[in-house]
Amino acid sequence: MQKKSRKFLGFILFSLLIIGLAACGSDNEADGSEKEDGNGLKDEYTVVSDTSFVPFEFKEDGEYVGFDIDLINAIADEVGFEINLETTNFDGIIPGLQTGQFDIALAGIGITEERAKKIDYSDPYYESGLRIGVAVDNDEIKGMEDLEGKTIATRLGSTSSAYIKENIDGAEANQYEQLDQAYLAVENGSADAILYDAPNVAYYIQTKGEDSLKMVGDLYEAENYGIAFAKDQEELVDAVNEALKTMKENGKYDEIYEKWFGEKPE
Repeated sequence: MQKKSRKFLGFILFSLLIIGLAACGSDNEADGSEKEDGNGLKDEYTVVSDTSFVPFEFKEDGEYVGFDIDLINAIADEVGFEINLETTNFDGIIPGLQTGQFDIALAGIGITEERAKKIDYSDPYYESGLRIGVAVDNDEIKGMEDLEGKTIATRLGSTSSAYIKENIDGAEANQYEQLDQAYLAVENGSADAILYDAPNVAYYIQTKGEDSLKMVGDLYEAENYGIAFAKDQEELVDAVNEALKTMKENGKYDEIYEKWFGEKPE
């Protein structure tokens, strides 16, 4: 009896060990299939964008549309991952990447050395710069030198906000969370001008502000936009860069660009 009991107990322990190993293997396989593929990429990433930066991202008929939205969807298709899209005000994007709330961000984010200390970037995907917008009857402001001592509307947390503080003597930067508020400030006279990203200023004037605002001066502080990432995602950054390269070669990038800007990139 004693020998049989020992044999039976050994059989039970061996069986439990086999079941446990099988379960662990199953869990690991499930985690791998849900979280990462063979290249270390996840099946889904949380992508954040701005709430209103036309024509890059904005809401239309209840859906978020724009150049950046089309671009990241095309990149996701090319690389092979799903998108969980979230939106926030521009000044919340980089902190959200730093805390791991978001994986990827597109929102007309200029590539700067200061930001690159906190986040990672893709290769540049759009060349921009700053433009000045003033009221249509304003003949006093013709360029950047005329903004000294003026009240200038801009976007909270933007590169143009930093530029005003660092380069325009005596100017007061009125910063707004929503871009429409910045344009309205110029239209109602509470700001002398708006200084912001060139494509957005041009798009606003061509659509909502064609009778109230005009652009003056040249393109200032040319800068590149990059897709932003939380730190330490090298595999993802490489995959997105490869997708961008492929899309520029096969014409998909040009197709998206022409849809939103009316012409192909130079």
